[in-house]
Amino acid sequence: MFEGFRREIVTLDAIDIDCVKGGSGPPILLLHGFPQNMAMWARVAPQLAKHFTVVCADLRGYGDSAKPTCLPDRSNYAFRAMASDQVGLMRQLGFERFHLVGHDRGGRTGHRLALDHPDAVLSLTVMDIVPTYAMFMATNRKVAGAYWHWYFLSQPEPFPERLIGNDPDFFYETCLVGWGATKISSFDPEMIADYRRAWRNPGMIHGSCSDYRAAATIDLDHDAADIDRKVGCPTLALYGSQGMMAQLFDIPAEWRKRCSTLSDASLPGGHFFVDQFPDETAEIVRKFLSGAR
Repeated sequence: MFEGFRREIVTLDAIDIDCVKGGSGPPILLLHGFPQNMAMWARVAPQLAKHFTVVCADLRGYGDSAKPTCLPDRSNYAFRAMASDQVGLMRQLGFERFHLVGHDRGGRTGHRLALDHPDAVLSLTVMDIVPTYAMFMATNRKVAGAYWHWYFLSQPEPFPERLIGNDPDFFYETCLVGWGATKISSFDPEMIADYRRAWRNPGMIHGSCSDYRAAATIDLDHDAADIDRKVGCPTLALYGSQGMMAQLFDIPAEWRKRCSTLSDASLPGGHFFVDQFPDETAEIVRKFLSGAR
């Protein structure tokens, strides 16, 4: 995977962030979601690298990035901390300003980054999510039934870690197929092998749980404080039209509440449409970024 890309680990305040970099042109940062790692971009990044300098990174707690023990206040797994990691990464790579594309948790990190570091973000693309605050505050039986993992993963350690650790492939693959229009056979064999390699690490199990613990606590505090602030840069909401998120929420409407300038697009897949439709995803992102320069 990532043929022609250079892989490196950048250390920021004792936190190692694993990444790959390739291509040339305006910089773009691609961030993955749960329960994946940067391998999710392996079929998208080379296409974008024909037009952009592409950086794909693992979020803290995931893939081959650092997986610190979660602090009692959850602050070291807040999206604010993850955003700080990624801004620091891009600066060390020589990019003060960049386009940001994030799927799932990567999109939530991108939303926080655009609020905390607006001068760094040329454009923001969020994939198959609505804002974290909306997810919690609009919860009903349908949302809770579909996104049960938000409440399971956020339980105090080591309860979810021990249950997941008993059979991580079964747990995480249940998540992969549970949000609409996806089968394990829809995922590239090389990419799914890398997902399994990463999530079998007890550190990633703890990191992914800690991510959701932060979302249910300190991230809500941060979002409540910024509820009236809007993302100022051009933003694209891209989603799977057959996924649970699109069934439960009007995704563009939710993002218009939080963004000054919003475009939207969809593909006929579920939550993991990037894995299902890498060519189409790359083309939609390329067109949006070309107009957002």
